[in-house]
Amino acid sequence: MSSSENPEIVERGVNDKEDKNEEKGGFIDKVKDFIHDIGEKIEETIGFGKPTADVAGIHIPHINLEKAEIVVDVLVKNPNPVPIPLVDINYLIESDGRKLISGLIPDAGTIHAHGSETIKIPVNLIYDDIKSTYKDIQPGSIIPYRIKVDLIVDVPVFGRLTLPLEKTGEIPIPYKPDIDLERIRFERFSFEETVAVLHLKLENMNDFDLGLKSLDYDLWLSDVNIGGAELDKSADIKKKGTTYIDLPVTFRPKDFGSALWDMIRGRGTGYTMKGHINVDTPFGAMKLPINKEGGTTRLKKNKEDGGDDDDDEVNINHFVILRLFLLLR
Repeated sequence: MSSSENPEIVERGVNDKEDKNEEKGGFIDKVKDFIHDIGEKIEETIGFGKPTADVAGIHIPHINLEKAEIVVDVLVKNPNPVPIPLVDINYLIESDGRKLISGLIPDAGTIHAHGSETIKIPVNLIYDDIKSTYKDIQPGSIIPYRIKVDLIVDVPVFGRLTLPLEKTGEIPIPYKPDIDLERIRFERFSFEETVAVLHLKLENMNDFDLGLKSLDYDLWLSDVNIGGAELDKSADIKKKGTTYIDLPVTFRPKDFGSALWDMIRGRGTGYTMKGHINVDTPFGAMKLPINKEGGTTRLKKNKEDGGDDDDDEVNINHFVILRLFLLLR
């Protein structure tokens, strides 16, 4: 049998379909390449390009026991010949993968043509919210954080773009210092004015150092307000450490009545102290409250009268006792 008697069967339909798909795919690829080429030529001719953004810095302008105010500076550069709007800003602050706070800032402004703008994103971290949500975050600790920012911009030719940014760091959960009035040392006695020195003990309960700059206070002895003062004091209080400060005060013995006589006899006296200390920290300046109520302190005599600063006993010489007794009669 000749070859013509055994004809080859060819499935024309399948091959035609494949050929058409190849032609269609090639056509679409050519269209994509054409659009891409046109886009590049428009970009080269008109000068359109994608904006860029970077976290220029993170500042903590204010921090206290209640909250931390954080400002994120984001530098956005616009290479285009027309202004571009910032449609939205999404932000998230997390610590060890746990959300601390998130938010949205709509209509965040416009970036000028061929210009750059520093966008400030203010965020408030409320410590009570954090501590109530995550019980393991304790006052006085330092926690890591990660800030995530998405800038959504609308750019001609490109359309809407999302510029993702990230920055990491640490932030404190501050704890107020503990204060004790360990003793009072009298320097000078008179009926109208007595000068004494308060020996204060300040304990830093935080996991970071405090640089004491100044303090203001009001003091009550035996429920008698002897006034207060604002003093410039410089001292370093190491983390989990203690420092001592001497504060001079003046008061009138006659205002105390028999309470001063009880102090002289060694019974001690109750006191209340309230105020603030201004400190420097690795995270910025802080104004922290000091508050001690229901404390008890003792009198201390001068070294000139035979006293010893390491002696906790009250022992004022007889001349001073007699003099005060006469003043209080």
